[in-house]
Amino acid sequence: MPAHPETLRGRLLVATPPLVDPNFDRSVVLMLEHGDEGALGIILNRPTDAALASVLPEWHTHASAPGVVFSGGPVAPEAVIALARGGRDTSPGWVSVLDEVGSVDVGRDPDDLDFRIDALRIFVGYSGWGPGQLESELADQAWFVVRAEATDPFADRPADLWRAVLRRQRGRVAMFAHYPADPETN
Repeated sequence: MPAHPETLRGRLLVATPPLVDPNFDRSVVLMLEHGDEGALGIILNRPTDAALASVLPEWHTHASAPGVVFSGGPVAPEAVIALARGGRDTSPGWVSVLDEVGSVDVGRDPDDLDFRIDALRIFVGYSGWGPGQLESELADQAWFVVRAEATDPFADRPADLWRAVLRRQRGRVAMFAHYPADPETN
């Protein structure tokens, strides 16, 4: 398959309703990588019941509310990905994704970072696509691709993120924010 003309890194994938796969129904995925070898992102709106303080106690004071671990997707549930706001490209342990938002290495001591963390969210697992798989899903119109805002990964009400992201779009896409959770009851 030819190279994708535009990387989706730093963009949001918003599940179109109804997405049959329960892993992604009404999900908002921030794309961390996208290229010829495939794509990787994390679901931003799937909080778990696990308190961050019990999982990564040294990081929980930096966490955005709610202070829980989020499920980033069905792939590699043992993988930990931390998104933060406040780093810069020259900071050790930091990889920029979107403006001032990036991934931070939680293997480091947060007190040893050379920047102040303004927001933090911890994800276990991720969403992954093999070569050409995401492009096929996009061709099937399974996702809306929209611009991400630096506040999206740290939304105070993650359960409302799907509707909020759709509402701020223009035209036809914004109408999907009103799609009922169960179309049978409409």
